[in-house]
Amino acid sequence: MKEKKKRNSFREGAIPAAFIGEAIAKHSSKTEIGAHSIFLGQVRNDIIEGKEVKAIEYTAYAEMAEEAIYTIREDAFSKYQLTCMHIYHSLGRVATGEICLFVFTSSKHRRDAIDACNEIVERIKKEVPVWGKELFEDDTSVWKVNT
Repeated sequence: MKEKKKRNSFREGAIPAAFIGEAIAKHSSKTEIGAHSIFLGQVRNDIIEGKEVKAIEYTAYAEMAEEAIYTIREDAFSKYQLTCMHIYHSLGRVATGEICLFVFTSSKHRRDAIDACNEIVERIKKEVPVWGKELFEDDTSVWKVNT
C-alpha cells in the first residue's frame, strides 16, 4: 500500500480570507459532498496584567509538528467518513483579528464533518508542538498557555 503524501500544514503569517474562500470554492465541483465544517481560529486582543495583546508570534518544532498533524489527519480519516480535509496553522507574527488556524472537513453527511472538525481542533491544541508568544504594544511579551 502506498503511503499518503504528507502536506505542509504551516503558512507564514495570517491565513488570508481569500485563501479560505478559494479552498471552499474548489469544493463546489465535488458533488458527492453534502456537508462542510469549518473552524477558524482568530487571535484575540486579550488583556493580560493590564496590557492588551496586539499579536501572537507562533513558532513550532516543524518536523515533529507536521508528524503530529499527519497522525491527527490519518486518525480522523479512519474514524469518520470524510471526503476531504484541510488543516493550516500560522507561523510567525499574526495580529489580533487575523486568522491563525483553519480546519476544513467535508463529508457526505454533516455529523461526520462536524464531529471530525471538532476533534481535530482539540487534538491540535493538545498534541501539536506549536507555541505562541503574546506580543504587547510596549514591546514586552509572554508565552501563551493553551486552554
